Amino acid sequence: VQLQASGGGLVQAGGSLRLSCAASGRTLSMYVMGWFRQAPGKEREVVSSISWSGGVKWYEDSVKGRFIISRDNAENTVYLQMNSLKPEDTAVYYCAAAASIANIRKGPDYWGQGTLVTVSS
Repeated sequence: VQLQASGGGLVQAGGSLRLSCAASGRTLSMYVMGWFRQAPGKEREVVSSISWSGGVKWYEDSVKGRFIISRDNAENTVYLQMNSLKPEDTAVYYCAAAASIANIRKGPDYWGQGTLVTVSS
């Protein structure tokens, strides 16, 4: 499956952005999906994940209550709605796909290219 992330940009602190990840090549419903981010000088970290049908969602503690992950399997797209953005959310964001919930955090099978999110103070 090929993944194409989009929606990044420059936003002021407190603002919102919605990232999209469009899949092609295979049906998205076959995969658990996740969003990761990598800030300058830091390791890539998982931000959120969503199960095949969207019934199970997981968030990293720092984004709980601010970010919302969702998916539209009919449109082969996964979203990350980011609200109340903070300067520390600045990073390159990546979407990823895995065959299982365990693998989405340990080692996804497929990665999209990153989209840069910059939050100014």
